[in-house]
Amino acid sequence: MITSYWADDYVKKRRSAKQAIEAIKPGQRIFIGTGCGEPQHLIQELASQATNFTDIEVVRLLSLETAPLTLIASETSQNSFTIRSFYSGSTISEPLARNRRFFTPVNLSAVPHLFHSRQIPIHVALIQVSPSDDFGWMSLGISVDITMAAAFSADLVVAQVNPKMPRVLGRSFIHVNDVDIIVEHEEELLTIEAHAIFESARLIARHITKLIDDGSTLHLGLGATAGAILHALSDKNDLGVHSRFITDGMMQLVAKGVITNRKKGLNEGKCVASSAIGTTNLYEFLHDNPSIEFHPSDYVNNPTVIASHNKMISIHVATIMDLTGQVAADARPQNHFSGVTGMLDFVRGATRSPQGKSIILLPSTSRDGKTSRIMPTLDSTAVVIPRSDVYYVVSEFGAVNLFGKSLQERAVAMISLAHPDFRDELFFNAKKLGLIGAERSLKESIHAVYPLKYEEIIKVSGQEVTIRPAKSVDERRIQEHFYNLDADDIVSRFFHRKTSFIRNDVVSMYQIDYVHEMTIVAVVGEFGFGKIIALGGYALDPSTNIAEVAFSVSREWQGKGLSKIILKKLTEAARDSGIAGFTAYTSMQNRGMAKLFNSLPYKIQTIFEDGILTMTCRFDDPDAQPTAPAVKD
Repeated sequence: MITSYWADDYVKKRRSAKQAIEAIKPGQRIFIGTGCGEPQHLIQELASQATNFTDIEVVRLLSLETAPLTLIASETSQNSFTIRSFYSGSTISEPLARNRRFFTPVNLSAVPHLFHSRQIPIHVALIQVSPSDDFGWMSLGISVDITMAAAFSADLVVAQVNPKMPRVLGRSFIHVNDVDIIVEHEEELLTIEAHAIFESARLIARHITKLIDDGSTLHLGLGATAGAILHALSDKNDLGVHSRFITDGMMQLVAKGVITNRKKGLNEGKCVASSAIGTTNLYEFLHDNPSIEFHPSDYVNNPTVIASHNKMISIHVATIMDLTGQVAADARPQNHFSGVTGMLDFVRGATRSPQGKSIILLPSTSRDGKTSRIMPTLDSTAVVIPRSDVYYVVSEFGAVNLFGKSLQERAVAMISLAHPDFRDELFFNAKKLGLIGAERSLKESIHAVYPLKYEEIIKVSGQEVTIRPAKSVDERRIQEHFYNLDADDIVSRFFHRKTSFIRNDVVSMYQIDYVHEMTIVAVVGEFGFGKIIALGGYALDPSTNIAEVAFSVSREWQGKGLSKIILKKLTEAARDSGIAGFTAYTSMQNRGMAKLFNSLPYKIQTIFEDGILTMTCRFDDPDAQPTAPAVKD
């Protein structure tokens, strides 16, 4: 029972760092506050007294290694220190990163239970806090995550009181009564400046933003790619945050009014996280900010809590993936702390959220471009996310949805995300592994780069329709489109009745190089499961530099102008590729096709022979007459 006034006890508990560390006994387990909240003054003193200890185990989540504890542990592990790290990545140097034996694999949401249950008893917790308020409460500030659980389950709590630590609201407080030793020491908090955004990160961000709707709730990691994504989200509305980290990029979106947290469905009006890593400006932004709440990891990383948010978007960076969708992840210099801890919590929580998405980001190659990050298999690499949990995958070459896809469909999709220089090898390895059928052939189109600039989302009759170039993953959707066409429309498209559309009939529509061959499709429905409702394409005749165009539109979508939109994009693509003009073949009865072609702003040459109407135009021969009125399908 507490019988004294907390303020009096505060004075009695004050010690120097040297005295505090001397209170540690041989054989104890010491927890160190995490990330940028690391109590540097205490850790430096711990390192300086290393030779005085025997059999000390240091427990931590992640560390900037301001004091060389890992190095001490690796060199004197039989006597002084050993490390138990719940984090697989770090910004530390390669020699230290090689000490993988110190890593304990576990989902972050489960770590607090390990402490509270004493399955991993914490004897001493070294934490950093803000100065106490008038009621004796001190905030853990930018490092709540598993620090809260460690502090409340430790036998001895040593708190470094630092006036630089922001007072962050939420479940971030510990009372003076719950602390055993207080070390007052002011020092600058650890900061991380944003890395320069490299080009592949910008390209990935452009693909990502198309998957994020207004009103989504975001979880992002750290690093250049996450920074590029946040920058690219400036045009979105009413985004929310429920994330492991609050970052400078999020702060900037709050300032712009993009992040409002109004539509989260849980903790509305609040950015919720468990820690922060960034600049001094970010820490000042967090101080006493009523729109920010930090909570422990068993709440923030709880998949059930994550799933309770509207449109939860979980975004993680992978290091390597294989052709079946398995994911390996570890820290990279440009990602800061993109380790694996906590990934599965958010992956599984997001996919259970209403309209939620789990997105894996994968730069296609190593930074020097010499190694593909898409491999045939992950035989000798630890799998962090099993293939059954992988949904959306994005590289600088496109975006795919692997959920519900066969191994062959996955292999085709992953090859489309790879750098063109490595696709041949991946294709042949996929056939060797039996992931792609022996009947499949390699076309020049395997080296094609998806032209994102021709992609557009429009509203037609109140429904969203995506107009985009066809992809290699569209094979089955294109077949289904033709099988669902009206019989008369099939005759108009193919000049005879057809009842089957085998792969060889449609292969030229999705195995395209986006230069000599182009197919534009109109798609409705969820990304990766959408239905093609219209398509148009061209194929170049090299001898004339004129491309033949053809179209088809599902009956229920005819008369809505889709063909004209597709024709406009095909014309733009053809002109960009140096093609001289278009030609089209149709019957005299197909008035819609004739009107569509005549809507082009070029002089049209028309020939009727053997029942076939041939129309041709050249892009360098504009029509001097007024443009024909808008034509419906």
